[in-house]
Amino acid sequence: MVNLLPSTLKLKLAMLATLALIIGISTLVIAIILSYLGASLIIIGATIILVNLLQWLIAPYIIDAIYRTRKISKSERPELYEILERVAAKSGIKTPELRIAEIPIPNAFAYGSPLTGNRVAITSGLLNTLNLDEIEAVIGHEVGHLKHRDVQIMMFASLLPAIFYYIGYSLIWSSMYYSGRGEKRGNGGLLVLIGFLSIIVYWILTLFTLYLSRLREYYADRHSVSVVPGGAKKLALGLVKIVESTARVRVRYANLGSLSSFKALFIADPDSAINDLDYLSKYNFTRTESELLAKYLKQRVTFAEQIAELFSTHPNIIKRLKALLELM
Repeated sequence: MVNLLPSTLKLKLAMLATLALIIGISTLVIAIILSYLGASLIIIGATIILVNLLQWLIAPYIIDAIYRTRKISKSERPELYEILERVAAKSGIKTPELRIAEIPIPNAFAYGSPLTGNRVAITSGLLNTLNLDEIEAVIGHEVGHLKHRDVQIMMFASLLPAIFYYIGYSLIWSSMYYSGRGEKRGNGGLLVLIGFLSIIVYWILTLFTLYLSRLREYYADRHSVSVVPGGAKKLALGLVKIVESTARVRVRYANLGSLSSFKALFIADPDSAINDLDYLSKYNFTRTESELLAKYLKQRVTFAEQIAELFSTHPNIIKRLKALLELM
């Protein structure tokens, strides 16, 4: 088994540093805005926090409705339960509830809340696309998200940009009220200034949050490698098949846009599948293991692809495959 400790430690430090930056920038800017707006900001912030906490609590029910998931029994799919129980035991967590999402896109996701407990959902498309070895590696990735509490961490990290987004637009709209009242026009100008500052901070924090999301995808990949024998190769091949199949499904079905509503949960971004398939084709990635392992090291991610990755919840597919295969 490859030694994952040095690289995993670097990932942990990068994630902690990114989260610290998100919290630090948020605290600093909120302190500045509070000095001008006082209690009104506290009311806005408290409302946003309460709304997002409520959303987190009921999110599993929303996800189940959108992705048409259903709980499956151990007698119905014993091979999947055996995999999930084994991976969960190796990960040191309680076995999550297993669900099937009846959608054609091959994918998997982990989610949950205190009201529902932890869940791992596998799409019917994934079951029709991957073999059991590759499914095991995918489940190892999703269990990694639960082990690392990624649902809670990303909810918290995403909450901070949301606060600035709503503060910014609330203040900009409020300034329109003051602009019509002569004695308070100065206040209106201040509100606009703080509003635009909040929107800028929102975009900065969003970029950091997306970067944190990508780091946690790498982290979950490494967890899969640590608990699944031969996990690096199995997960790499599984990702290639997911990209290929997702691209075909999205071309075939034009009404799958809503299925990307919670795409940050997925093991692979369905919205980038067609572009990812172009990358794989260009770089001669195929389903043949020998070609996949022989050609990946020679390829480089272009500058345009690096820029596109900044706005993605998931790593660039080539970079992700390289990182996985380097763990073999």
